[in-house]
Amino acid sequence: MAPTIRRMTLSTIAALSPLDGRYAARLAPLRPLMSEQGYMHRRVQVEVCWFVALSDAGFAEFKPLSPGARTYLLGLVKNFSEADALAIKEIEKTTNHDVKAVEYWIRAKFEARPELLRAAEFVHFACTSEDINNTSHALQLKGARDQVILPALDALIAKLREMAHAHAAVPMLSRTHGQTASPTTVGKEIANVVVRLAAARERIAAIRLMGKMNGAVGNYNAHLAAWPDFDWEAFSRKVVETPEPLGLGLTFQPYSIQIEPHDYMAELFDAVARTNTILVDWCRDIWGYISLGYFKQKLREGEIGSSTMPHKVNPIDFENAEGNLGLANAVLKHLSEKLPVSRWQRDLTDSTVLRNMGVALGYAALAYHSLGIGLSKLELSQEALAADLDASWEVLAEAIQTVMRRYGVQGAYEKLKEVTRGKSVLAEDLHRLIRSLEIPAAEKERLLKMTPASYIGAATDLAQRC
Repeated sequence: MAPTIRRMTLSTIAALSPLDGRYAARLAPLRPLMSEQGYMHRRVQVEVCWFVALSDAGFAEFKPLSPGARTYLLGLVKNFSEADALAIKEIEKTTNHDVKAVEYWIRAKFEARPELLRAAEFVHFACTSEDINNTSHALQLKGARDQVILPALDALIAKLREMAHAHAAVPMLSRTHGQTASPTTVGKEIANVVVRLAAARERIAAIRLMGKMNGAVGNYNAHLAAWPDFDWEAFSRKVVETPEPLGLGLTFQPYSIQIEPHDYMAELFDAVARTNTILVDWCRDIWGYISLGYFKQKLREGEIGSSTMPHKVNPIDFENAEGNLGLANAVLKHLSEKLPVSRWQRDLTDSTVLRNMGVALGYAALAYHSLGIGLSKLELSQEALAADLDASWEVLAEAIQTVMRRYGVQGAYEKLKEVTRGKSVLAEDLHRLIRSLEIPAAEKERLLKMTPASYIGAATDLAQRC
């Protein structure tokens, strides 16, 4: 008799986490991958792959499965549904063991198929729960990375690169320590972020996702008890590394305790956190540029910036992104610090922590979404940029004193410091100084033609190359 499925309905407004409440719609692509349902789905996938591979191993006791049986088993994975996940949860109420519940669910699917029913004892054969769990976690992370995190980062990089190229030659006053500094261009400042973000993205993509299937303490004890002369390590490697759907498409972990060491997870979470830190830096910078008036934000009909100040258009998307990047990194940091640590062959402190991988990546994905919205609203204010530059002639002091040094003028730095430091400098002040210099006439003319807006060095070229 099939188990009774009791489903608890919960509206988003009653959700404890904003990821499943206020922001639920934005995280729809991540939910099938990193939810408990996604975890169960991957467990079914691992169990089926192991079972099918065992049938092809050449054991007299387990003949190769028929094409129909293979198609049926792969269909259990391909067509896995919410109803299937709930059915497994119902079984777990009796077993009080989630992996065993998956095993029993698969066995129950054999009842109408004599061929599979005869081989039912080979479901979960010689496996410890962690053989199934660690590979399932890796598959979850593979899906989240490849289908959500990297595409979201690629979209941000593409948008930022587009902006860097579009504004490559637009002059902008730099600020170091919050003070006026040598001019740059809007595009070059965005290009800085593009290059950092692209490198961080590649680090995430390059991390090998590991899987082990070597038994209770990593030594193939049960495997060799059953078939002492079989090369179980080679068999496990094949299951782990064969591409999906016949294998898992992961990297084989040859050495482990009961659990896979989780070092690759720490590396992955650290890489995502470093990427998020770059984006926190960008959120704060763009927030400041909006505050200075360098960028305006497109208005949306009916939107309100303040409950009492009607004029306000707040940079809420960048503030939302910054806050969620911080939340993501807080969880990612704990994951990367805790997961590689296990007492002896295993303890359960990793189990509950691993269930929060989706929380960490969820906050990151939410932040990337908010950033994308924020970037799409930006409109450059060249008037504000030009006015800021025109009020900051003191930034040419660097250029003038460097040319003076070239021609051996003594005390060049000190002379410019006396004229400019802590003062409001006008073009006439600098021109008067330039005309008094003992340097070639052509150099005087070049310096006299220079403006804060033209003193941008190689910024345009650098922006166009990103």
